[in-house]
Amino acid sequence: MVKDTFNQPGTEDMKAGFKEIAKYRNANNTGPVQRIYVVTVKDSVWKEMEDYGNLMPHTKYGSTKVYFFMEKANVPQTLEPGAINFDPSFNKDCIALYEKSAMSQVAFNKYPL
Repeated sequence: MVKDTFNQPGTEDMKAGFKEIAKYRNANNTGPVQRIYVVTVKDSVWKEMEDYGNLMPHTKYGSTKVYFFMEKANVPQTLEPGAINFDPSFNKDCIALYEKSAMSQVAFNKYPL
């Protein structure tokens, strides 16, 4: 049992080559926690992107978003809270979006913007 605890698969075991570029977490600890990430990938392995999103931190009644971009694409370096999280000029380069809502509902969309 202890062996299984230390041998759980993680992002380093995935083939898509994930690299976190930017992240945002609101400082409001009294309300819903909003987490937003921008991640680049070497290859568009859709199942691994969804698995990566499932591995990201999530807080009950909070939300988690992970925007995926190809490694060589134009990628936002900063993020903002709310419905629009970065400059729309980056939208065309976003290849996928993973979202987990406040009620833990998961959505994974290819070419979402």
